[in-house]
Amino acid sequence: MKKIGLFGGTFNPVHLGHLRAAVEVKEGFELDEIFLIPAALPPHKMPGEVAAAADRLQMLDRALEDTSGLHISDVELKRSGPSYTIDTVQHFKHSFPVDSRIYLIMGLDAFLEINTWRAYEALLGQISFIVINRPMADIENSSGWKVMEDYLKTKISSEYAFSESQSCYQRVKTPPIYVYEVTALDISSTMIRKRIKKGRSIDYLLPPKVAEFIKSEGLYL
Repeated sequence: MKKIGLFGGTFNPVHLGHLRAAVEVKEGFELDEIFLIPAALPPHKMPGEVAAAADRLQMLDRALEDTSGLHISDVELKRSGPSYTIDTVQHFKHSFPVDSRIYLIMGLDAFLEINTWRAYEALLGQISFIVINRPMADIENSSGWKVMEDYLKTKISSEYAFSESQSCYQRVKTPPIYVYEVTALDISSTMIRKRIKKGRSIDYLLPPKVAEFIKSEGLYL
């Protein structure tokens, strides 16, 4: 039985925070593979805010050159129109044997918007989630994981209950939502883009080969 992680995002650009989180989740859940999935046209972002899909794919390719078990999927880049996670999950469920365990990996900040996603109830009913912590400064008025519990019970379903033994939120007839602490590197793609615009160094925030590509292509200026 294979254990697969799906880690979607804009990756605009990919940075060490993304990669460190992926490595730690892979180890912690003993996953065979994690697929990093760049979105072609993120539904919550305006055109022009995001680097071209081909450039983001090239940056991911350079970032993962020497990393075992982390792969890139261009399934959303090949799909026309906005990238909806429900479609991506169904693609992977049809691509692997039925006994495979597939997990959707995302940061806490992204999960706190899940009720705005297309077919979010169907998504919660089809796949287990692994929600990873992000620096708490990204989440207003938060106190650790309590913000997630409040959100789940008020925005999604009051039936969710936390299992201490499994570190997950559960409700009847739907897959669990795991919570997982990773090394919280206070790095964001937004911060990197701002530093580039101001002509400041981005060394040690992302892989050197990614920084070289950004410079050579003149991205984010």
